[in-house]
Amino acid sequence: METKDVILDLRKKAGLSQDELAGKVYVTRQAVSRWETGETVPNTETLKQLSGLFNVSINTLLGSPRKLICQCCGMPLDDSTISRETDNSFNEEYCKWCYADGNYTYHDMASLIDVCVEHMAGHGFTEEQARTYMKQTLPELGYWKQHKELEDGGKFEEFRRQLVDEFNALGIEGMPRVEKLNALVGSYVNLAYPLPSGAAVKLLDDNATYLGNQLEGADGRCFGVLANADFLLVSTYGKDGADPELLLFRKR
Repeated sequence: METKDVILDLRKKAGLSQDELAGKVYVTRQAVSRWETGETVPNTETLKQLSGLFNVSINTLLGSPRKLICQCCGMPLDDSTISRETDNSFNEEYCKWCYADGNYTYHDMASLIDVCVEHMAGHGFTEEQARTYMKQTLPELGYWKQHKELEDGGKFEEFRRQLVDEFNALGIEGMPRVEKLNALVGSYVNLAYPLPSGAAVKLLDDNATYLGNQLEGADGRCFGVLANADFLLVSTYGKDGADPELLLFRKR
């Protein structure tokens, strides 16, 4: 789709008239009309406003001229997986897993390769093929080429280690020791925990990125640990998240 078609489609889906859209992004109705006929294209600042209004990336607004891939892990990007800045604007360079809340979540290439291999193995790759592919691909990506310039002095890794220590200090019976925490997007780990009333509640933001891991328990059930700067969460569940039970939700 061209930009004119994208804007027209998004405006209609949002139920806005040209006048209403113009008012929301501080332009005239005539400007909106010219966008939708293809006579002009919104300037950079207006594209940012439209991106926020319609919750789509600027790349999408422009008709997806670029094939976006995460410059840290190499995964293809779309609007559901593109990372966000602290003001909720899109950062089209990275995925949600590699960049969250203004922080780069991976500072060690070997650790990222381990995580990627775990997800790639069995999906068209053997473990060896996946590891070889990632070792060849990552050094060519922008993040790893600029790694020293983008380094935060180890602050994020220190925060990650602090969370590991806090989990291990909880003393939850049967829970294996936490050795590492990976970036996890809320929608993938947002389990619905049953309440005494029979209702169920979800505690996470589907669009946020957390640090967490899955630990194998001795009885066949798994322990899930999740955290951010505000809380620690520990749960247990069966295969594929079945029968979840919330063990701990604590503010930090």
